[in-house]
This record gives sequence, C-alpha cells and structure tokens, in this order.
Amino acid sequence: MSQNDEIRTAFREAIRRDDTGDYFVSTRDVVVALQHHNVPHSQRAANQWIEIHISTFRDISVETGECRLFQVPAVHD
Repeated sequence: MSQNDEIRTAFREAIRRDDTGDYFVSTRDVVVALQHHNVPHSQRAANQWIEIHISTFRDISVETGECRLFQVPAVHD
C-alpha cells in the first residue's frame, strides 16, 4: 500500500458523525490514525493534506493553531 493510500485510509478512519448527521474530522484524530498506520505526520502536514485532497470539507475550528476541525454538512431531507 502506498503512503498516500495509507493517509487516505487514516483520514477515513478519523471521520466522525455528530447527532445532526454532519460529518467532521479533527487534525488530532487524523494524526493519531496515521500513527496507527506507521505514517507519522505533524498536524501541519495533516492539515495541508486535508486542504489539498478534501475540497468539500470546511474549516469550523473555534481555536487557533494547527489542531483544526473540518466539517462536511450532511444532506438533510
């Protein structure tokens, strides 16, 4: 498996769903998932990967710094 595949897998593992049905992912969770796949990344590198590869997510961070929170709004009927 290539490193990019492992990053994509770790990213998917880090995605969570809230009570409203929205999906979100935190930089911290992505970095932890990457560590489980033996692909160490800094929070800054994880943010850069997310920004490049996941254009549908939007930054909903409430604090400054590298630990960011991204969201994809769910389609509600």
